[in-house]
Amino acid sequence: MSLLSGWNYGGNYGKCLALKKTLNLENTTILDVAYVAAGATVKTQGTCVPTAHVSAPLCRVQFSVQTSTTSEVRAEAWLPDEWHGRFLGLGNGGLGGCIGYQELDYGSAMHFATVGTNNGHDGYGGHVFLGHAEIVETYYGRTHAKAYYLGCSTGGRQGTQTALKYPADFDGILAGAPATDFNHLAHWTGMMARAIGAPAGTSSPAFIPPELWKLVAAEVLAQCDGLDGVKDGIVTEPDACVFRPEALLCHGQGSGTCLTLAQVEALRTIYAPLYGDGELLYPRLDPGAEGVYIGGPGSTFSGEFPSTVKDWLRYAVLNVTEYDFSQYGAEEGRAMEEVNPGGIATFDGDLTAFRDRGGKFLTYHGRMDPVIPSGNSKRVYDLVARTLGAPALDAFYRLVLVPGMAHCAGGPGAAAFGQIGGTNARNASSHNALLALVDWVEGGAGPETITGTADDGTERVHCRYPMRSVWDGARFGCEN
Repeated sequence: MSLLSGWNYGGNYGKCLALKKTLNLENTTILDVAYVAAGATVKTQGTCVPTAHVSAPLCRVQFSVQTSTTSEVRAEAWLPDEWHGRFLGLGNGGLGGCIGYQELDYGSAMHFATVGTNNGHDGYGGHVFLGHAEIVETYYGRTHAKAYYLGCSTGGRQGTQTALKYPADFDGILAGAPATDFNHLAHWTGMMARAIGAPAGTSSPAFIPPELWKLVAAEVLAQCDGLDGVKDGIVTEPDACVFRPEALLCHGQGSGTCLTLAQVEALRTIYAPLYGDGELLYPRLDPGAEGVYIGGPGSTFSGEFPSTVKDWLRYAVLNVTEYDFSQYGAEEGRAMEEVNPGGIATFDGDLTAFRDRGGKFLTYHGRMDPVIPSGNSKRVYDLVARTLGAPALDAFYRLVLVPGMAHCAGGPGAAAFGQIGGTNARNASSHNALLALVDWVEGGAGPETITGTADDGTERVHCRYPMRSVWDGARFGCEN
């Protein structure tokens, strides 16, 4: 039964519209308040998407918060009729200027009072997160019992940063494919693009066009797909794959069936960790990730220098509008690390305060992620373990590695497990990471595994690190 089962449509409608007069929040302007019926389509704020679907009946509050004399954050709160006393704050993606409407719909449909923001601007760029629980209290007449966070990529980094710097804000954090150690990630992205000659594009002898990336992907599978005991188009443990790109080197073959020496040398760089001044800066691209939209328009390996790195270096680090990226290298990486605008790096293992107040941190990472190597999530987990002097972090921190999943979702694997909006979430904690987090926070039992579902309905159990995914001849299971 709904906690608000005594309300009817008319009561909700009137109570919702009353927020126009009753909400009085510091530095906040209420832009619009509307009651929205289930199944409706609404116009959105900004330019990222034109419309959004609304699954559950709710009160929609659009507002802006003045963060300085020259800046503001636009945001929305979706307050479902059937509320289970939980607040859900949402993260962003990329450089973060889009309200996550799929996640707003997902969270409210799962009975969370859900808030998402545009991070201070329209489009991509920025790193501010804001959630206003005061709106929830005003509407429902009581504050939330538990607060949760949901985000992936930049959103995963935001969730990690919140646990580090604001450990009292959330009881449970679900952080996917976190863009942690951000400046080194940006530098890794730039250096991988440079490996194939960016920004020279197709004129570089090292450039690998999309059709040849398909050849690379097939060779990776030929060398490494069977390492887990079954050939299924998925490299379960990329770290076990010692890929030999020289197998593709041309020896008189025709064009399109092999790679030049320059292209092979580019692959050697791409499938090796990035070091600088004798220090590991970022893990390598996972073998297998090249099979996911890699080399296409807008990707790291398109031949153009990645726009996110260009914008970050020019506008946030160097404060210039023009820059020659044809000689991009170690110096630019050091500049990003030294300036570290806004403390964005987020590479700190001290989660003592979050742990001690009872917070739960659940994170996941696809092993076919071409944007953020999954090895970085292992690296962060190990950093936390070393910092806290606790080899096992199961009491409050669990990392689930997902073979065959691309960046945050998608890919040929069992990549749908309720981690973000639009992933056909099941209403069962065994198959839903958000509900598993709720069970952990409110029931005390952390998830041992999460079961994902592929597009064809196939299921696979995903293991928490450092457990291993093992084929027993019939199915995958988890072993220490």
